[in-house]
Amino acid sequence: MLNAAVRLFNERGYDATSMYDIAVSLGITKSSVYHHIAGKEQLLQMAMDRALDGLFEAAEDVRQQDLPAIERLERLIGRSVLVLAERFEFVTVLLRVRGNTEVEQHALTRRREFDTVVTELVKQAQTEGDVRPDIDPATAARLLLGMVNSLSEWYRPRPGGAAAIATAVSAIAFEGLRL
Repeated sequence: MLNAAVRLFNERGYDATSMYDIAVSLGITKSSVYHHIAGKEQLLQMAMDRALDGLFEAAEDVRQQDLPAIERLERLIGRSVLVLAERFEFVTVLLRVRGNTEVEQHALTRRREFDTVVTELVKQAQTEGDVRPDIDPATAARLLLGMVNSLSEWYRPRPGGAAAIATAVSAIAFEGLRL
């Protein structure tokens, strides 16, 4: 049900997708859909959580590694590309929300929390002398994440493709950041 809803959200937009549309795409009645979920907003919440949980799992994995901050930052950006590829439709829904509902506002708050994680890694890398001191950490974080997020506009998941893209993003981004 979630996959069908996410596909429709991406094709038609969240606002233009009805519970009836979701039911029809599944070949079931609308009441059958409501038997499993409270409503369309619950499906949106589940979709955004799926995308965000992947990012926070990657951040936690990287945080536990005993590496210089620049290497943890590079790994986190690479892992973010992989999360986008693995959860492509869910991340696409997430990147389209604008904060029009409480559910969307919650997702945007979590996105800002992830931005803060990346910003803190940039700051640590500056302190360790691996990132230029004249670069604002928050700006660097937003640019790195913008690079990753822009993939949702043109990348189409295919076997082995995400790893190559992650390598390219890291090479382009970090050769420009390292001293």
